[in-house]
Amino acid sequence: MLNTMKKHFLPGLAATLIPLAAHAGEVSLSGEGSVKYTPDSARLQFTASAEHNLPARASDKVNDMMAQWRDNISTYRDQLNDYSDANVNLYTRTLPVQERGQEPQKMAVASQTVSFTINDLALLNPLLEQAQKLGLDYHLGSGSFYHSNESGLEKEALARAIADARSRCEFVALQLDQSCGDVININVNGGHRPMPMMMAEAKSGVDVVSSVGDRELQASVSATFELD
Repeated sequence: MLNTMKKHFLPGLAATLIPLAAHAGEVSLSGEGSVKYTPDSARLQFTASAEHNLPARASDKVNDMMAQWRDNISTYRDQLNDYSDANVNLYTRTLPVQERGQEPQKMAVASQTVSFTINDLALLNPLLEQAQKLGLDYHLGSGSFYHSNESGLEKEALARAIADARSRCEFVALQLDQSCGDVININVNGGHRPMPMMMAEAKSGVDVVSSVGDRELQASVSATFELD
């Protein structure tokens, strides 16, 4: 009877131990890497708009504003990349009626948008000043600023994440009196976390950007290594 029990017990024990042995020489862990940087470029967009009861007069006003804009920024023009002012719009809007029975009045609204990028943020405040003098509309937000070599920064963050994963593997292996071997598989995840972007303050009635804050690119990986 005892021999019979051993015959049934030992194969079951072997079946239990084999999967454990197959996974004993591997370790799965994650790695993280980040790169801090300050944006050195900006995407800008300004819009000239005017309205009049006659469409031609509204368009003339916008044309005059754009002519002044081009003249005022002529010294910076060769430093404005991807420059375009082809976005022109003309439409009619109906003004609210003030009294019952009054015939609605219509106004023609003309607008023209200019967009470009700059790779020198020293140009930012002079351009903003010219836009404000002419009454051009614009908006600055976190998406307005970027780094001219963000793809390179992303790769650097990823390289640091991979190195961090390898370093953690080597630490784990050392605790087990083993060494970190080849990568069995790796999953790459990338992320972008912007830090506070800018602070604006009023000086002599003109809004200027006083500083552009740092940003941080983050990347993470999940990897499985052999343990030798």
